[in-house]
Amino acid sequence: MLDRDDQEIMLRGIGVSPGICIGMAYLVDKEGVDVIKRYSVPETDLENEKNRFKTAVKKAKDHLNGIIGNTPEDFRDHTDILETHAVLLKDKMLYGKTIEIIDQERINAEWALKKVVSDLQTMFKNMHEPYFRERAADIVHVSDHIMRNLVGAEHANIKDIDKRVILVANDLSPAETSQIQLEWIMGFVTDLGGTTSHTGIIARTLEIPAVLGLDDVTEVIRNDDLIAVDGSTGEIIIHPTEETLVRFVKRRIEYEAHKAIIMRGSCLPAETLDGLAVQVMGNIELPEEVVSVRDHGGDGVGLYRTEFQYLSRSGFPGERELFDKYKDVVEVMMPKPVTIRTLDINGDKAVARHSEASEKNPALGLRGIRYCLKNPDVFKTQIRAILRAAAFGNVKILFPMVSGHDEVIEAKRMLDEVAESLSKEGTEFNRDIEIGVMIEVPSAVIMAEVMAEEVDFFSIGTNDLIQYTLAIDRGNRHVSHLYQPLHPAILRMLRHVTDVAENTDVKVFMCGEMAGNPIYAPILLGMGIGELSMNPQSIPVVKRMIRSLKVEDARLFVKDVLKETTAERITKLLQDSYGDMVSEFII
Repeated sequence: MLDRDDQEIMLRGIGVSPGICIGMAYLVDKEGVDVIKRYSVPETDLENEKNRFKTAVKKAKDHLNGIIGNTPEDFRDHTDILETHAVLLKDKMLYGKTIEIIDQERINAEWALKKVVSDLQTMFKNMHEPYFRERAADIVHVSDHIMRNLVGAEHANIKDIDKRVILVANDLSPAETSQIQLEWIMGFVTDLGGTTSHTGIIARTLEIPAVLGLDDVTEVIRNDDLIAVDGSTGEIIIHPTEETLVRFVKRRIEYEAHKAIIMRGSCLPAETLDGLAVQVMGNIELPEEVVSVRDHGGDGVGLYRTEFQYLSRSGFPGERELFDKYKDVVEVMMPKPVTIRTLDINGDKAVARHSEASEKNPALGLRGIRYCLKNPDVFKTQIRAILRAAAFGNVKILFPMVSGHDEVIEAKRMLDEVAESLSKEGTEFNRDIEIGVMIEVPSAVIMAEVMAEEVDFFSIGTNDLIQYTLAIDRGNRHVSHLYQPLHPAILRMLRHVTDVAENTDVKVFMCGEMAGNPIYAPILLGMGIGELSMNPQSIPVVKRMIRSLKVEDARLFVKDVLKETTAERITKLLQDSYGDMVSEFII
């Protein structure tokens, strides 16, 4: 722990939501929940102990339902995660297992719950995808709710805050973030979390500066400490000096002014100086994020990741639940397109649900289209919901993790079966939608010409394509520096896919992180990628960059890029040619 005097302290975490705020810290207290002791329970008292646990669960559920009913209008769309937490309170993996351990090991409810949660956290954290790993936070939030009731600790009442503050917490649960009043909360700072955590998503949706993943910031900051937060760089300053405050205030003024300039043009078309129109869209994970896409000038939703509704629950979502969420997004974006990606849940999570053996290497295992084809009931339920939602707007369907032609054929066959079934039932739906495949494994690149005969569009997922092509785990700090979007092999793969698309009249899009960085725009446009999809907050900057380019210049530039043999030389070429231009647009 750092010394707690009033000297200036600089910490750096993960900047998940851009912006700068300066203010007093408000520590969301977790005291009393972490200090849990184990003690034995006599057999004659086991029933009472189990009932004590059940009562704590009921109080937690009643509290969540109360929050849902009193959620401010700004957060009305976020109550679905709270409803998921209410369901999780009765989940067999959490609720049933805790009762079972109380009974079998004759121990107190607090210790039994702690043991169950520890096992569940391990299961979630061993998953490959960061998004899924961070769903362990849902388990923690729900158990924390129960634990507070067991030990008699007070629940954090963020809704009662009536002064301008920056929230500092170990983590912020969905129940806590749903009580936030924007007039009082300037930003978030937490020990845990990352870009795909619920807190990070909420912060970006509301455009509140946030720095997460600081490890032990709650051990360093005290209530009413003055702190400065930069959600762009991930930097926070505790006890800033007068000189530092001047620097942060200047940075905030510049940020707000620049953001206003960028946002003013966000709804203008992304058209190059020589007349090429490019569609710039948003990636979303939660239905409520569609509002952010619209507000930032997005031309539609280029990637709707649908995994969230399948996580932190004992069973799969039903058709009605899926349909309602998809329909909401489609209607908000109407008449602009919404590309819905079918389930790309990680193999170990899906297998764990059915108590089968977990996979040692889920990144190379049963995930994406492989999982869906092996579980046709789950897949067809989702397709039914997508085709029904397509009757209410402009929908495209996207199959993930495709590695070969046979997977596309089988997925289309199931889609046709679902359409025929809906038709016989007389259910309203739309089968006349575009079908696409994710290009994110090398075999898909090689087989692109064959698959082009079966689909309407390719969507390049650069995150996985880079990882699988270069054999790089981005989460491994020893090799993460080798994760290079500008590696010549990656760019030549992109060139091959775009050439195939041009020769077969198949549209080619990009929805990976590479699409959201304006410095890459000249290369992507020069290769002929006609649609880019990204984090909604990146849309205005990328659109502005596109409006400053000539596509003919970009095509010539790509020819020079493809002659280079190292990522370093390509990076220098890109910086020398377009670096000054990009620096003017970055918020």
